[in-house]
Amino acid sequence: MLRLFLLAGLSIIIGLTPLKGYAFPLEKDSDKEEITQFLTQLYKDRNDFLVNQRPETIEKYYIKSERASRYAYQMELRRAKYLYSWAEKRGLRLVAAEPFIRIGRLKKDGDLATVTLVQSAKITYEYKASYLPSQSFGVGTRHALTIKKINDGWLVKKEWYSDPLEENPDLISDTPAGFPHLSSVDYTPKSKGRYNRERAVAYANKYAGLAWGAGNNNRYNKKYMDYTPLGGDCTNFTSQVLGDKKEGGGLRMTGTWGYWGGGSHAWVQTDAFEHFLLYSGYGRLIAKGTFTEITQSSEKHPDGAIAKLLPGDVIGYSLDGDTDHFSVIVGHDVNGYPLVNSHTADRYRVPFDLGWDKNTKYLLIHIND
Repeated sequence: MLRLFLLAGLSIIIGLTPLKGYAFPLEKDSDKEEITQFLTQLYKDRNDFLVNQRPETIEKYYIKSERASRYAYQMELRRAKYLYSWAEKRGLRLVAAEPFIRIGRLKKDGDLATVTLVQSAKITYEYKASYLPSQSFGVGTRHALTIKKINDGWLVKKEWYSDPLEENPDLISDTPAGFPHLSSVDYTPKSKGRYNRERAVAYANKYAGLAWGAGNNNRYNKKYMDYTPLGGDCTNFTSQVLGDKKEGGGLRMTGTWGYWGGGSHAWVQTDAFEHFLLYSGYGRLIAKGTFTEITQSSEKHPDGAIAKLLPGDVIGYSLDGDTDHFSVIVGHDVNGYPLVNSHTADRYRVPFDLGWDKNTKYLLIHIND
């Protein structure tokens, strides 16, 4: 699913074209340098705010008298609160958040400038109750901003971007006792049968797009269309991971599920993909339920149903009975927390439930070897 871009309180779907370096129709190089420095500091301070939770870190970048700017500021407050609340619920401490930005287009017109850029953020956390080493994951986002020069300084007039963290912090599920469970399950990918898990995970890591940590110079696989402008690329990416013959898991394409210059309905659409996996024999549903239901210990699943997933398996995310996102299990952190990669927004080794809430139902699907 495409997480909707947000602009001044309105939700719209827009796709950004791939960035190919700078396009600066500016009056002079000093304008470019000044704006670039502003944007670099803006994103640094916004990521610092995720950790320090002090609003004054970012408040200075917004225009309080303008509605769109106020909304952009409030969005940053919400996403920071969500991330902090999620970490608290999971017994984690955020250690650092580092941005890496690449500007695509920048155009200045008087005291206004419009910008498109991408951000690759590296977020580091540690477990409060142990001396385990810190862990890092990556999130990639595409941004479009209008900035305004006031009193010799630049401020954010409005902004929209695909955001996997802008959720309600009051709807985060509690963590069942003992989760994550360090089970006896062997998580090592095994290359056997028709599905090559080791290659599937390598593919997911290489082509995780804009997320920090991804390979291929943070680019998607150019062999495939990018379906982000058409509603989201998550299912297309998951299908690639499972079915790419050269680098991925190598599952045989069928008349229903395949890519021939474009993806079939079952290749790119969430509900059709889910139906194909579960009724073709390619996948098996281990469990479906809320975060609490799939992570708590039971007689059938002593370590929680989520512990049954192996690297190369997939998770579907369902809201109000409709599955609208897929991700790929790529491993586990040092404490056994399942980690996923996905597109739209781009994620690299992100805890599987980050960006979701207690209303989400998770479909845990094992890919049959």
